Amino acid sequence: MFYSQAGARPRTWEASPSEHKKWVEVFKACDEDNKGYLSREDFKVAVVMLFGYKPSKIEADSVMSSVDPNTSGIQLKEFLDIVRKKKEAQLYCSEVRHIFTAFDRHYRGYLTLEDFKKAFKQVAPKLSERIILEVFRSRFRWCRKHPEDVTLI
Repeated sequence: MFYSQAGARPRTWEASPSEHKKWVEVFKACDEDNKGYLSREDFKVAVVMLFGYKPSKIEADSVMSSVDPNTSGIQLKEFLDIVRKKKEAQLYCSEVRHIFTAFDRHYRGYLTLEDFKKAFKQVAPKLSERIILEVFRSRFRWCRKHPEDVTLI
């Protein structure tokens, strides 16, 4: 449910054959001149088509800086890897949001320590209160207004 601060990552996710096919089709559609790669602008259009938003300059710069300098843009293999990672991150955020919502039983948009303790009593009844408190403090930031309430960071 929670990942350690030591850098554990969410499990990897594999695209279904139909999703993989869709990604290849988007790559081909955005590679208008059949160059075999996507330029910066082509990549932005592909992200809009697949994820519904235009990537920021920072995101586009990051992607383009990771491209092999001996090529003129993002090759299909690189594109598929980028899209898979974006999809993984999207699913992970959705999972975190789902878990938070399950803990937020009163639909307040924040969790109290008591909410957190009750949730853990149900899912891990043998976990010590000390451990629960450590997880609570390490994974949530304290609200200034009400220190007993937290918001997911």
